[in-house]
Amino acid sequence: MTLTLFIAVVVLLALGFPVAFALIISAALAVAVGGRYPQLVVFKEMFTGIDSFPLMAVPFFILAAELMSGGALTAVLLRFAAQFVGHLRGGLGYANVLSLTLFSGISGSALADAAGPGSMMVKMMDKAGYGRAYAAALTSATAIVGPIIPPSIIMIIYAMQDEQVSVGGLFMAGFVPGLLIALAMAGVNWRISKARDYRSGDPRPPAREMLVTSIKALPALLLIALILVGIRFGVFTPTEASVVAVFYALVCGKWIYRTLSWKALPAIAARSAMLTASVLLVMAASAAFSWVLTVEGVPQALSQTIIDWQLSPWMFLLAVNLLLLLFGIFMEPLPGVMILVPILAPIAAALGIDPTHFAMVVIVNLTLGMITPPVGSLLFVTSVATRVPMNALLRELPPFLWAHLAVLLLLTFVPALSTWLPHTLGF
Repeated sequence: MTLTLFIAVVVLLALGFPVAFALIISAALAVAVGGRYPQLVVFKEMFTGIDSFPLMAVPFFILAAELMSGGALTAVLLRFAAQFVGHLRGGLGYANVLSLTLFSGISGSALADAAGPGSMMVKMMDKAGYGRAYAAALTSATAIVGPIIPPSIIMIIYAMQDEQVSVGGLFMAGFVPGLLIALAMAGVNWRISKARDYRSGDPRPPAREMLVTSIKALPALLLIALILVGIRFGVFTPTEASVVAVFYALVCGKWIYRTLSWKALPAIAARSAMLTASVLLVMAASAAFSWVLTVEGVPQALSQTIIDWQLSPWMFLLAVNLLLLLFGIFMEPLPGVMILVPILAPIAAALGIDPTHFAMVVIVNLTLGMITPPVGSLLFVTSVATRVPMNALLRELPPFLWAHLAVLLLLTFVPALSTWLPHTLGF
């Protein structure tokens, strides 16, 4: 069964099958070849994999992000970010990084960030004389912050796979790594803008205009604080926070910004439903795939092999980084978390590695796979949304990849960057 499973998934992915279908078909083929279980067990495990109360937060956070986007939040945050840095050398690049970082605190999705505010920033940078391919590469590299700064869908899924961590703790743990990535992207932008002399002709806005713009952006920015403060002080659970976020987004779009119409709600609900369905389908497929691995004893055998190597915690983390970087080239983050975390997290705990620290290493590593070809879903979304050819985008990507790897190594060897904030706040 195991050999059939791996051969089938590799072949199907190479043929261009969507990840979810490749996992489902591979699991079904493995069960059929093994002959020990009925085919019905594959569908049973798919439904079992998504039968979870914490998963209810996923559709609500997606809906909240869609409501905020439909309520002109994207334009408000872009103006807010651009007013502080837009006049500097490389200023629109900094505005790109800042706006995507702010928006990530609402969407929780790298793909949504790249297709929404990211594509708008690429157009602005192109008109200002920046290379369009460079702007698209900067957008792709920065949008990775989306799943790392809370709220984050991948963190919710991770907490379901590892009982040693909580959703609230992971939300808090994502702040510092997310900000480090944003700073690294800003550093790359500074270096390249200086070398290519990317400048903005727009002067800094008057203080009065900046104050007005900041006040307009305040309701949108408060959503992040509302979610995190509410979770920290036990006002609501992460699942309940997602529902609160939906109502808050509706109030902001309809009555504060007054740009969200009732007629737009069916389309917003339909987009949210499609995104939710795609996420849950991947999760269900991953659950079936993981079940085959479990009944075949692959996690246990792999765990024992790694333990027999007697690696130190640091060598284990380096080995995990290498494994996940290779895994992320071919697999999306969500199935990566569901397949690998149940195997690797217990080993990390046995070696004395802090569960929150290990979680952030895994999450940052797997999200990095979204901008590494050949799969690189974020690259494809950015290429389509900005109409930049893939080969041109890839030529501009290496400096950003090196910066990401530097941040990953820093997070690996300095656990406090991931653990200080959640431990300080009592998680």
